[in-house]
Amino acid sequence: MTRTIRRVLCVLPPLLVTVVAVRHRSVLAEGFAHLGQARWPWLLAAVGATCLTWPAAACTRQGAVLERLPGRRLVVTQFAAGAANHLLPTGLGASAVNLRFMTVCGLSAARSSAALALYLLAESAGRVALLGALLLACPGALRLGELLPDGAFGPLLWAAGGVLVLAVGVLAGVRRLRTAASSFLRTALGEARSVHSRPARALALWGGALVFPALQTAALVLVARALALDVPVAHLALAYLAATVAVALVPTPGGLGSVEAALVVALVAVGGAAAVATAVVLTFRVITVWLPLLPGALTLGVLVRSKVI
Repeated sequence: MTRTIRRVLCVLPPLLVTVVAVRHRSVLAEGFAHLGQARWPWLLAAVGATCLTWPAAACTRQGAVLERLPGRRLVVTQFAAGAANHLLPTGLGASAVNLRFMTVCGLSAARSSAALALYLLAESAGRVALLGALLLACPGALRLGELLPDGAFGPLLWAAGGVLVLAVGVLAGVRRLRTAASSFLRTALGEARSVHSRPARALALWGGALVFPALQTAALVLVARALALDVPVAHLALAYLAATVAVALVPTPGGLGSVEAALVVALVAVGGAAAVATAVVLTFRVITVWLPLLPGALTLGVLVRSKVI
């Protein structure tokens, strides 16, 4: 039975890639068309920045646990996890792959989950910190009124507050859930204290958490230069970080569709021409999502077959 499940899991990722590609074939066709109009040195640099995101993610993952994880397999797993992330709702694919990898490496389910939570916290904090720094450095560069419809902020805030209150109410009312949450919190806090008692681990965790979104941002900036989008570098970075922070709340597979829309709006909001901004976003998504997607899915199948995950 287990062998049959593994065989299915080996074949499933490429099949999902095919389904996703067919559903987004118009975006793919337009994105690849823009590649022919771009300046290739800038595009190659963008590809290089994208490739560096996987070692950066591996560095952050290693910083979230005390045990030394196998380096090469960790980097390859991040490449495969990226493909899984684009095939399942945002964050779920990569989280599942990395949870499985850590348990195979000998960590308990509780400690693997705590390490995952610490990673997600660090990655989110790093992205928000970079966004905050750019907002302070470039006040007024991003016209938030163009990103959110009039009167949208209030309902969003109320919705977030409602979800938080509901979650607290459920935990308070269901003893078993409350006990499980308390146990997980104790484990997570213990892991965080242990990691931060080791300077090398803390540096890997927080350094990687800053480098990872910085490399993603650099890839967009390089694509913008390849297509001659006339927007300052700091404004491009601000647009990318603002769009990705907003899209993190939208549970679509890898942000497919929502990322493209948010990025175009954000680039226009910092002064880019709509037509060129659309071309930049489509080209950027081809380089960062579509080109690695099939190799990543095949790598995921190999890792499942070889029992690395």
